[in-house]
Amino acid sequence: MIVVHHLNNSRSQRVLWLLEELGLPYEIKRYQRDPNTMLAPKELRAVHPLGKSPVITDGEVTIAESGAIVEYLVGRYGQGRLIPAADTPERLRYTYFLHYAEGSAMPPLLLKLVFIRMESAPVPFFARPVARMLAKGAQKAFVDPQLKLHLDYLEGEISKTGWFAGNEFTAADVQMSFPLEAAASRGGLDESRPHLTAFLSRIHERPAYQAALERGGDYDFAPRPRR
Repeated sequence: MIVVHHLNNSRSQRVLWLLEELGLPYEIKRYQRDPNTMLAPKELRAVHPLGKSPVITDGEVTIAESGAIVEYLVGRYGQGRLIPAADTPERLRYTYFLHYAEGSAMPPLLLKLVFIRMESAPVPFFARPVARMLAKGAQKAFVDPQLKLHLDYLEGEISKTGWFAGNEFTAADVQMSFPLEAAASRGGLDESRPHLTAFLSRIHERPAYQAALERGGDYDFAPRPRR
């Protein structure tokens, strides 16, 4: 049985979604972030030395990293589903976006989160103006231009076919969901980029996505399932 070591409000939500899309049975072992630090609890280190989520176990196999988990699940259980045929342009795009999501899209979003928190972090009174100035300056000079660059690029790419790897929904779209949801939350993604917002609306309507939300619990980046 596949076990998802699931951290609330994290990337592991898309692993639940992928499992629902594949129709695979799975169990969830839940972990809660520290409310002050927002870090994963130390109990996750018993599963993987880095103590981060997502992590899955499948029998004797333990796999961390979202992209590796997606590749494992689709490769072992997909039976050709949610992945373009080999040696096609769509397969190349699939592989690219599977790795782009964490390798290129997430770093500026993580920096944005760090500097947002830096603005309100508890520091000595005399240092507070300096901390805020540094945080705002870094966002204006580097982080926000990088986010705009990536969002403009993705708006152009998704406008071609509506999905990231071609005309069909694939696991690359699952992988790309978290950075785009994070961008909508704190990275400037709004209705000014209609193709990306339409993409988010489409994935949020998928029955498997909504089923994963029902099972996953707290996830602040998407609407709750309709009842």
